[in-house]
Amino acid sequence: MNFTLHQLNIFKAVVDLQSITKAADQLSLTQPAVSIQLKNFQDQFDLPLTEIIGRKLYVTDFGREIALRCEHILSETAEIKYTLDRYKGLVSGKIKISVVSTGKYVIPYVLRKFMDMYPAIHISLDVSNRTRVLEDMRKNECDFALVSVIPEQMQLQNKELMDNQLYLVGSAEFKGAVQEVKDLENVTLLFREQGSATRNAMETYLSENNIKVGKSMELVSNEAVKQAVNAGLGFSIVPLIGLRRALTNEDIRIFPLDGLPITTRWNVIYHRDKRLTPAQEAFIEYLDEHTEEITQRYFNWEE
Repeated sequence: MNFTLHQLNIFKAVVDLQSITKAADQLSLTQPAVSIQLKNFQDQFDLPLTEIIGRKLYVTDFGREIALRCEHILSETAEIKYTLDRYKGLVSGKIKISVVSTGKYVIPYVLRKFMDMYPAIHISLDVSNRTRVLEDMRKNECDFALVSVIPEQMQLQNKELMDNQLYLVGSAEFKGAVQEVKDLENVTLLFREQGSATRNAMETYLSENNIKVGKSMELVSNEAVKQAVNAGLGFSIVPLIGLRRALTNEDIRIFPLDGLPITTRWNVIYHRDKRLTPAQEAFIEYLDEHTEEITQRYFNWEE
């Protein structure tokens, strides 16, 4: 058996993407080049790795087993490079971070100094809703996740960052529309999509106060909610962290109500049993040493 790391990398990409064309795009190769290397790799096995049914590529059970071995080999190969870099005094590697959508207002400031300190570390960010982020964490498809509510069903370690405060906000033109909690039954409420931690917090608050929701609208991002609030479409309970400019410009105002703000805590989480690479260890040490500095420098305006 005589395969190359290049073939392993190509086969792993084909398995992950279920497509030769998509694998070629991801690896910046031509489709014929990927097909040739995939065939050369297949020729070393008596059992099929993939099969084409109705012009669609499928990975066989045997192929999936081989793909797992490929992933392990490629990971160990990367460790060799990182070990060499470490002995040369250079910390390198890759870190993948999944971020809940509101976290996009936090993570750039968390990473800014870290990237200056460790230029050889490549960071990949995936911003999505809480359900998708936790799924990535469960499947070990990310190294770290930034969340405002720590899930209880997984064995995790966490590094606390700063408070995440949620307030009721509305257009400044509706100054007297909501003066007490019961008034929420008479206005249009703007919700994030299902699976959002922000939506969960808002629904919990309404339920605890026995509010019967009348008119409502669902939006798929914090930016969409902010624009809808700004346009006067309704009211929403949202994290303060994404509203700095709107509050400064007085387009949007906070409507103080009993039980608000809802306060959670931003946390970077990772699997408790995860074997950390030097790059990931450097990130943890960085959070330990610089979180207070980051909070004071970039987020003390919330106070």
